Amino acid sequence: MDSLVSGHCDERFAAVADAFAANLQSGADLGASVAVTYKDELVVDLYGGHLDEEQTERWQADTLVNVYSTTKTMSFLCMLILADRGELDFSATVATYWPEFAANGKQAVTVEHLMNHAAGLSGMDEPVTSEDVYDWDKITTLLAAQAPWWKPGSAPGYHALTQGFLLGEVLRRITGETMGNFFAREVADKLGAEFYIGVPDAALPRVAHLIPPRDTRLGAAAEAAGAEGIAARTFANPRGNAKDSWTLPWKKAEIPAANGHSNARGVAQIHSVLANFGESKGVRILSEETARKVMIPRLEGDDQVLQMPVRYSLGFCLPPGADIDRRLCFWGGWGGSNAVIDQQNQLSMSYVMNRMHDGLMGDERGLSLSGAILGSMQALR
Repeated sequence: MDSLVSGHCDERFAAVADAFAANLQSGADLGASVAVTYKDELVVDLYGGHLDEEQTERWQADTLVNVYSTTKTMSFLCMLILADRGELDFSATVATYWPEFAANGKQAVTVEHLMNHAAGLSGMDEPVTSEDVYDWDKITTLLAAQAPWWKPGSAPGYHALTQGFLLGEVLRRITGETMGNFFAREVADKLGAEFYIGVPDAALPRVAHLIPPRDTRLGAAAEAAGAEGIAARTFANPRGNAKDSWTLPWKKAEIPAANGHSNARGVAQIHSVLANFGESKGVRILSEETARKVMIPRLEGDDQVLQMPVRYSLGFCLPPGADIDRRLCFWGGWGGSNAVIDQQNQLSMSYVMNRMHDGLMGDERGLSLSGAILGSMQALR
């Protein structure tokens, strides 16, 4: 194994180790981790590289990092749990659970619209600062009063930051607790997996700082591409900055769309629940019926924020034009983190890193790892 890489890799997935090492050797990655579960077994758990650009500190087995929008997948799982228990109906209006939300023409917005980025609430008209994002009540109050930017349900538009507040407030109205607390008790703790929405004090020393892209602003790539209208407005308010993730208020806050902290092992272990139809390591989190629902297309079209064709299903992205029998979904985070859930092969994969590249939904590093995994699976058949 390359001297920069530590951990373990089942020989059947040796190509993954090679691809991971290549990313580190080329400088595409500084520090990173990759993990794969196959039939509920952790078959790849690799980490390597450095925490700092001076390359004085090595990435460790228990290093944690902000995974940005890969956090959203944990929010989706929480909502699926509530639906599975009969406490939440995705087809019900949001106002059923959160009456104040009905203001400004949002009476017919459903929870499914929130899950699939179709509520028309990808941003806010009222100016807010980065610090305001740490104030849950302020942001949710503004969202309850906000008028949709497009007709809800008519088209998708990536709710980059707002989605977590919207889903989290519905969950809070149902359960009386925050999404971070609910997720910790009902998911992470039960599975013995490390993923935090709001980092506890004991874990703070293990959090690595992200190395921002050249332009540290969220949405800079979209702006450079000439994004206008809804796309530009979405990223302009609040104007997120990657360096915010270095601060204690960011790490301690609960921002269920963006500030989850984990490593590849933690993400892959949690997603193994969906890859294995609701159960992992003898712990059932969801019914098989609900776990299968994440692979059913719900909404597709040109995303007004990402400005690309998408297919959404209860939060997750489905490959374009994929046969439903393929049973694969994925998600990614600003800077490069990504995750794939493959029910056909009972496989989950995750990649997280500290060197951010441009883009919101993953990049060539994660694609190279996914390709190596796909090749390994084909060899097993």
